[in-house]
Amino acid sequence: MFHRIFLFNLRKTKLKCDFTRNYRAAAFDAGNVQHSVFSFEFIFARLLFLFLRVRSTCLRMAQRQKEKEKQKASASASASVSAVTEEASKSVAVEEDDVNSYTVVDKLEQFGISAADIRKLKEAGFCTFEAIAYAPRKELYAIKGISEQKAEKIFAEAAKLVPMGFTTASEVHVKRSEIIQIGTGSRELDRLLGGGVETGSITEIFGEFRTGKSQLCHTLAVMCQLPVDMGGAEGKCLWIDTEGTFRPERLLAVAERHKLSPQDVLDNVVYARCYNTDHQMQLLVQASAMMAESRYALLVVDSATSLFRTDFSGRGELASRQMMLAKYLRMLLKLSDEFGVAVVITNQVVSQVDAGCGMFQGETKKPIGGNIMAHASTTRLYLRKGRGEARICKIYDSPCLPESEAMFAITTHGIDDVTD
Repeated sequence: MFHRIFLFNLRKTKLKCDFTRNYRAAAFDAGNVQHSVFSFEFIFARLLFLFLRVRSTCLRMAQRQKEKEKQKASASASASVSAVTEEASKSVAVEEDDVNSYTVVDKLEQFGISAADIRKLKEAGFCTFEAIAYAPRKELYAIKGISEQKAEKIFAEAAKLVPMGFTTASEVHVKRSEIIQIGTGSRELDRLLGGGVETGSITEIFGEFRTGKSQLCHTLAVMCQLPVDMGGAEGKCLWIDTEGTFRPERLLAVAERHKLSPQDVLDNVVYARCYNTDHQMQLLVQASAMMAESRYALLVVDSATSLFRTDFSGRGELASRQMMLAKYLRMLLKLSDEFGVAVVITNQVVSQVDAGCGMFQGETKKPIGGNIMAHASTTRLYLRKGRGEARICKIYDSPCLPESEAMFAITTHGIDDVTD
């Protein structure tokens, strides 16, 4: 009986080994069934049969586990983007110790400020206690309908909630360690930037046409919606377009690469077309109100200087242009400080016709804006063309990153690494 079952198992698993033929001969010719059942060949074959079955089962289980983990990661990314969309319909009242680190101005009602005065503050761009504390008093005095006495009371209440004194380097280091960095889609570019585009600061991207400035911004607009562990910031994007280069189709291509819901990605990007410098300033006031109501992670201005070049022409208006540009950059810096968003601005370049000639000429392109732009930007990235679709990014100026370069590529699915 035992030897028949054993032969059946061998036929089923197709084990064509020499010891099976020896076993048959020993079992049937010699008739020593009992000895054959407990022989070395029988035990070895049975163990081999069990090993193969266990190994096959383990491989199937491992494959199923990998598929489940992949589906779970994709579902997590989509759920995060959907959560950002749902948050847009909710009014957010953030406590001073919350992760967003800002307090909405509506809480002034608790200190005797009327709703009408709060509405006037919002219309002037003061949507948080931080905006009031960071602003000079004359800006609050200039608001129609708010007396100096009332303005002083508002300043006093804001100063109580917004810490503006000295602190230790240890505390600053702890806050710096909590900063989120938004991935660019390219590992080499992220490595160059120390992890990605930093939130809470201004990153300037400048270069000639067709160097990837707008393409990088489109990729960042989608990447900022991803979970933090996937290189995102779990927030929405606000886009100010001064050149008409915004393309939703590019957002959909990047969303497809990361397997995100196309509709959710588009809903999480708020867009405004800008036509003059006054409009450009007013849009930042509206942006402040929107950021106080919903979670934003990225503010893109493409480009920051093009309208200033056309609205202020000639040397006679140079001083006025630089003064207005400095005020605009200061407003951007205040938004990054108040709401912790990553501000990404693109900039044009101009050729230096009097820079010399020959091998001693050096770099002939310089960014527009002069020293005002240079001092306002935290990190400055210089993009230039490479071979084919390859582009080169250089750290032009940074308070913490060394001067170095990295290559990236512009693909149909956004910014990616260069492939040989």
